[in-house]
Amino acid sequence: MYVVYSLLTLVVFVVVSPYFLYQAIRYKKYIGSLRQRLGFLPISFNIDADESIWIHAVSVGEALTARALAADLKARYPRLRLFLSTTTIAGQQVARRSLSSIDGVFYFPFDWSFASTRTLNLVRPKLFVMMETEIWPNLLRVCRRRGVKTALINGRISARSYARYRLIKPFFARVLADVDRFCMHSDESARRLVDLGADPARITVTGSLKFDSLEWPAPAAHGKPRERVLRFFRLSPNRTVIVAGSTMKGEESAVLDAFRRVKALAPSALCVVAPRHPERFGEAERLARDAGFITVRRSELPIDAEPRADVVVLDSIGELAQLYQVATAVFVGGSLVDHGGHNILEPAVFGKPIVFGPHMHNFKEIADTFLSNDAALQVQSDRELDDALLTLVTDPVRRARLGAAARALVEANRGAKTKTLEVIVELLPPDGRRGRATVRPFRLVH
Repeated sequence: MYVVYSLLTLVVFVVVSPYFLYQAIRYKKYIGSLRQRLGFLPISFNIDADESIWIHAVSVGEALTARALAADLKARYPRLRLFLSTTTIAGQQVARRSLSSIDGVFYFPFDWSFASTRTLNLVRPKLFVMMETEIWPNLLRVCRRRGVKTALINGRISARSYARYRLIKPFFARVLADVDRFCMHSDESARRLVDLGADPARITVTGSLKFDSLEWPAPAAHGKPRERVLRFFRLSPNRTVIVAGSTMKGEESAVLDAFRRVKALAPSALCVVAPRHPERFGEAERLARDAGFITVRRSELPIDAEPRADVVVLDSIGELAQLYQVATAVFVGGSLVDHGGHNILEPAVFGKPIVFGPHMHNFKEIADTFLSNDAALQVQSDRELDDALLTLVTDPVRRARLGAAARALVEANRGAKTKTLEVIVELLPPDGRRGRATVRPFRLVH
C-alpha cells in the first residue's frame, strides 16, 4: 500500500506541476523552497547535529497556534532544539516573525521516503509533532523505524475528512498505528479517529489549542493596544470600521455590496478587506475600485493622515489579528463560499461581534459553540450578510452583547495547553525522567 501511495503522490505532483510552475513564474512562489521540500536543508541549519523537537504547522493558523506550546517546550526541554516546518510561504513568514522561541524554520518535505529521510538526518528529532490533521504516511513510517516519537496535537477530523478517510480505512488504520499519541480537539473528532482504526488508549481529548494561542489584549477594552493600532492606521476612535478577514474568491463582492448599505447610513465608514491569499490582493483591489469605492492598499496608506479611502486592502501578512480590535463588526471569510471557514477566535478575543457564512465545517465545534451561546451571527446568503452587518452597525446594544459573549467563551475554553503538555511529557520525559499519566486516555462510551 505504501508503494501505491507513493506512486499516487508522484502522479499528483506531475499533474499539478504546471500550476506550480505558473505560480513560480507569475508570483515568484515555490522557487526558493524546492530544495528544502526535497529534503535538502543547508548543513548550517543544524550544524552541530543537535537533537530536537520538530513541530509541523501547515500555514498561518497552525503556526500561530504553535505559539501556545513553543515557549513551554523550550523551558521543559532545554537540551533539545526546537524546529518548525510549514507548507505555505505565508506560514513561513509568520513563523519567522512571530515565534521567537523557535530555533529554526524550514519547509516541510514532500512525503516521499527519500525526502523525509534527508530531513530527519539533519533535523534529528526525538519528537515529531503534527498540528491538527497533518498525517503523512511515509514520514510517520520513517519516524517509527528510527525510533522518533510522534504526536498529533490539536487534532480534528471534520465530517468531510472522515468520509474520505473511510474510503481507505485499512490503509489509514495502518498509518495511525505509527502515531504514538493523539491530542484531539473534541469528543466527536476522537470518536471518528477510533472508528478509523486508532487505538483509544493513545487518544486524549484536550480541547482546542487555538484558545490558548491567542495574544490576550489588555484588560481595558479600549486600552493602549487599541490606541496604538488606531494611531498606526491613522483612524479616529469613532469611525465605523468593517473588517472582512481571510476572504476567498467570491466573497469580496458580497462584502462590498453589504458595505454599500453601511456607507449609506455611515458616510465616513471604512471597510478593510484582507484576502486570505497574497496573490489575490490585486483582484480584491480591482473589485473595490470597480464597485465605485475609493480604494488603497495597506502598503500605500499615508503616514501622516487618516485614510480618506472607503476601502483598504490589507496586503500584509500578520497584521489582521491586531486590526480586529478597531473593528465595529467583523466578517470572517472562507465561510460564505465553500472553503470550510477560518478562525473566528482572533476577533472574539477582542470582544468583537462576528459574522460568518454557512460553510464552517473546518471549525464546526467552535462555530457551533459560538452560535449556541449567542456569541456570533451565521448568515446563509449575500443578502443576509447585508442585513447582519447593517444591524450590527446600527445597534450598539446587539454589538456589545455579541462581543461580550464571544470574549467570555474564549476565556472559558482556555486550558488545552496544559493538557497537551502533559501528554507530551508523558511521551517524552524531560531529561529521561519517567512521565506520569496525568491525563486520562479517551474511552468510548456505549
